Amino acid sequence: MTENEDTAPSAPAGVDTEKPSAARMYDWYLGGNQNWAVDREFGRQGERLWPQIKQVARQNREFMNRVVNAALDAGIRQFLDVGSGVPTVGNVHEIIREKLPPDERATVVYVDYEPVAAAHSTVILERDGATDWAGLVQADLREPAAIFANPTTRRLIDFDQPVCLLVIAVMHFIGDDDRPSELLADYRERLAPGSWLALSHVALDAAPEEGAAQLRRFAETYKNTSNPAWLRTREEIEPWFGDWPLLEPGLVHPLDWRPNRKPTDRQLEARPYFWCGVSQQPKRD
Repeated sequence: MTENEDTAPSAPAGVDTEKPSAARMYDWYLGGNQNWAVDREFGRQGERLWPQIKQVARQNREFMNRVVNAALDAGIRQFLDVGSGVPTVGNVHEIIREKLPPDERATVVYVDYEPVAAAHSTVILERDGATDWAGLVQADLREPAAIFANPTTRRLIDFDQPVCLLVIAVMHFIGDDDRPSELLADYRERLAPGSWLALSHVALDAAPEEGAAQLRRFAETYKNTSNPAWLRTREEIEPWFGDWPLLEPGLVHPLDWRPNRKPTDRQLEARPYFWCGVSQQPKRD
């Protein structure tokens, strides 16, 4: 029995477990158990092509954790996590619960279109007793109007107040035909002054030659999944923050965004394969 195979969940109604899913594979890369044999097999194939994938996924998760903590420290108490994926260790609501005392409230809306991600998010929120302050919207991130109008979103988020919008490791599944820059501008325009946009995206423009070739081959395999992947450069990603200034330290690799410990050699090897940053809408005078 290999890692996680003995704890795979029952498939919710309507979930296709015959075709690999990016959300479930990401869960496997993070060491979660919300995945099936087809996801694990595809994940192993991907790991053979690009050995850094698990470490890169974990650096992204740690970046998100630090962003949530920083947003809480800055006084933000509302979080919208689009493309949230399958629940695994270190979800936003878990970070909030660990960070805030019981008498302080923050709210979270997770958004994912995949049935398995939605089903298991709901189960975990119910299990954690968090449904009064955290919820799941099953929707495509390419439809912000539907997300913002959803009753769960409207119950949990006051858009007259600042929101931390999390778009972590998901925009590389949005093709150029979906106009990612315009899509993110739509999200930004709906948020109040003081809101944050946190984003990360796979890239190879800073990677060593051998690693870049491995990543290209890895990305090619995603053509056979429900989520084809696009590789972009720092130059392509930076305009997505629009006129919201980037917070320190700017657009960097996840390992370098406000680190809280010295990186290991293994972490440094996986460092150059993603760009990430956090911007803030200027507050009005």
